[in-house]
Amino acid sequence: MIKVLPGVAVAALVGGHWLPAACVVVPGAAGPFRIPVRARTGTGVVLTFDDGPHVAGTPAVLEALASAGAHAVFFVSGEQVVRHPALVREVVAAGHELGLHGFRHETRRQWTRALLADDVRRAADAVESATGLSPTLYRPPHGVFSIVGLRTVRSLGLEPLLWSKWGRDWEAGATAASITRRSTRRVAARDVILLHDADHYGARDSWRRTVMALPRIVEALHRAGLTTQRWTETELPQPARS
Repeated sequence: MIKVLPGVAVAALVGGHWLPAACVVVPGAAGPFRIPVRARTGTGVVLTFDDGPHVAGTPAVLEALASAGAHAVFFVSGEQVVRHPALVREVVAAGHELGLHGFRHETRRQWTRALLADDVRRAADAVESATGLSPTLYRPPHGVFSIVGLRTVRSLGLEPLLWSKWGRDWEAGATAASITRRSTRRVAARDVILLHDADHYGARDSWRRTVMALPRIVEALHRAGLTTQRWTETELPQPARS
């Protein structure tokens, strides 16, 4: 019989719990967990924005998207929705889609089902109170899932969505040029691009550089023969009921 030291067993348990976290940094890691990182169908690219709404960043991003004729999905944080409900309504009024990004921007809430379920429900309630809508997409803070977190989100009827491209626009050293380059390098149809319309959880004023990058990103997409598309346009048709 092989003896397992207590410390080793604990480390293995913790490591297994957070195994899906590798999906955001290891290519192909999301596949075994059935976490989408790209759209299932379509010929365009899905732009997504996390961490809002933000009193200055969200309106600026909305204006840039309108000027470019681009669509996006906004993964909103519940605590920010409570502070700025009118901004979430502006997002919806502009024709964009909403996803949940949790209530608190804290990965640790995925330690237990109870903690995460409460967090997700609070976020959903905040969005429904502000807009009357019930989003079906979920992206965890930092893009990090645990085994428990992934199962919990699905049990609540939500679909997890990560990304295939990111601008790393939350970093202090990011520039409009670096955001554009990272977001559009080898971009292809059905890619999902991660950006941010807020600096609540990133470098101060980082959203300003994102706004500067947006026209360049859309231009780069056009040069590649691509446009933006709504996530609902990428969903697979449901089989007809008999």
